[in-house]
Amino acid sequence: MQRRTLIKLAGALPMISTVAHAQPYRRVRPGEAGWPTTEQWKALDTQVGGRLIAVKSPVEACRTSPEECAAVFRDLKNPWAIGDSPALTQTSGWAGAWISSPSAYAVPARNAHDVAAAVTFAKAHRLRIAVKGGGHSYQGTSNAPDSLLVWTRPMDRIELHDGFVPRGCSSAPLEAVSLGAGVVWLHAYAAVTKAGRYVQGGGCMTVGVAGLIQSGGFGSFSKRYGLAAASLLEAEVVTADGETRIANACTNPDLFWALKGGGGGSFGAITRVTLKTHELPQLFGAAFAAIKANSDAAYRRLIERFVAFYRESLFNPTWGETAVFRPGNVLEIAMVFQGIDQDRAAAAWKPFYDWVQARAGDYTLPQPPMFIHLPAAALWDAAFLKQNAPQMVLSDERPGASATNVFWRGNLNEAGWFLHAYQSTWMPQALLADDKRASLVDALFAGSRHWRLALHFNKGLAGAPAEAVAAARDTATNPAAADAFALAISAAEGPPAFAGIAGHEPDLAKARDNAARVTSAIGELRKLVPQPGSYVSESDYFEADWRQAFWGANYPRLKAVKDKVDPDGLFFVHHGVGSEEWSPDGFTRLR
Repeated sequence: MQRRTLIKLAGALPMISTVAHAQPYRRVRPGEAGWPTTEQWKALDTQVGGRLIAVKSPVEACRTSPEECAAVFRDLKNPWAIGDSPALTQTSGWAGAWISSPSAYAVPARNAHDVAAAVTFAKAHRLRIAVKGGGHSYQGTSNAPDSLLVWTRPMDRIELHDGFVPRGCSSAPLEAVSLGAGVVWLHAYAAVTKAGRYVQGGGCMTVGVAGLIQSGGFGSFSKRYGLAAASLLEAEVVTADGETRIANACTNPDLFWALKGGGGGSFGAITRVTLKTHELPQLFGAAFAAIKANSDAAYRRLIERFVAFYRESLFNPTWGETAVFRPGNVLEIAMVFQGIDQDRAAAAWKPFYDWVQARAGDYTLPQPPMFIHLPAAALWDAAFLKQNAPQMVLSDERPGASATNVFWRGNLNEAGWFLHAYQSTWMPQALLADDKRASLVDALFAGSRHWRLALHFNKGLAGAPAEAVAAARDTATNPAAADAFALAISAAEGPPAFAGIAGHEPDLAKARDNAARVTSAIGELRKLVPQPGSYVSESDYFEADWRQAFWGANYPRLKAVKDKVDPDGLFFVHHGVGSEEWSPDGFTRLR
């Protein structure tokens, strides 16, 4: 070997040694070197006005006090109580996926300054950060053990605008509403409808506004008003560098686009959103029924008739929400309408129910058809609902709770639930065409042999006004949503559950069995969709091709925005933009 070669090799040895022993970037956990000292935590506490919380899970009371434990699990069926705790999430976990685990510390942020202080502290000390508003993430993205939590619930300011112009823009003023990141949709709706307007948001009253906007945001009336994210005019957001930025169509437009459906917790911590408001219709209403077929053959004919009827009469902006196909040969209807009264709604359904009644030997009605309407301005008025529609709502019964704290009775099952499985796929409108409808009917029937399947018509935008569809295409949401007549969902769940808590352990054997049934059920529908898309907020934790499923062709652009605003990956969530570069727990960078 030549001397010059030996010299080159010798000079390279230190570099080779360094590369061989280089450690991947890791965030720190309590007790590890680099975890902030007591004095450093006190300094953060001072920065945020003495509000820093050392978080303890209320579930720990179950280890010592049966009485306190019973109270905790009562609260776990109250979404308002869950939302008021920095340690809890609206879903208690997912079998084989994640469990609800509190952060080490939480900053109950009052303003963007508090959020920026938390973000800067987390970056300086290599901490895992989590962001929670409503805490409704099925994927567990609003909690992370050993993390610093940015808890936005105290940011609950609501401001109505007669003429809002986004900063830096010269567009015509629009009627709008600004909402703090901690506002929940009940309060947003109540404020806006009281002023004679409507804002597009989520169907569940206790969902947080910021998380929903970042997921795209479907609500009960999306078939008329489109995606919630499409109404976003401006956002205030704290990015990974600790700066508070304004994002709109004229200022930071790429970040603005990413926030409209690119997934919560990936691009920064939103502190305020401003949404365009819409004209309020005179009436909102609902239609309910349950029909049981007396044989498999009759059930298939019922599905066939319903799908054709939907295409003929309900595939339009007036109608939204769900039809559920159950293994017991039951079709359940729970749909909403807007802009018409209950008589017109009943008239629209008359041909379908006439068909059912003409075949009385094949069908029974466990729940006869029922149609109700109410003034649109009253749909989120807690006092009105408790007095005039007590069967529709439940109240927060904690001592001292606000009288306005109500939630839909239909959401009770979701409070604190432990998921066994949750899968979804958008159903293209082409499946309603004459040459495809038989295949759709066959798939719905076959899927319902395994587990319940629900078609959420309001979560597919085909049939919505052209302007609502166009606005949705200008968001980061998977374009498949704009061409879908519905989002199909199949899910299974159990009561609130925590490992190691006697009497409240998850039933994992049952969860595995149910998950297999869900996979079989949704699998029948996915056979019809060559490249299935899935709604990021209502999807499978184990989705293998999540980038394609959640964002389709939009993912490369989203990743470019992520690399620009958060190059070090401070903001991490499961299956969020850029998460492929991290370990599943978000603590170790892989590349």
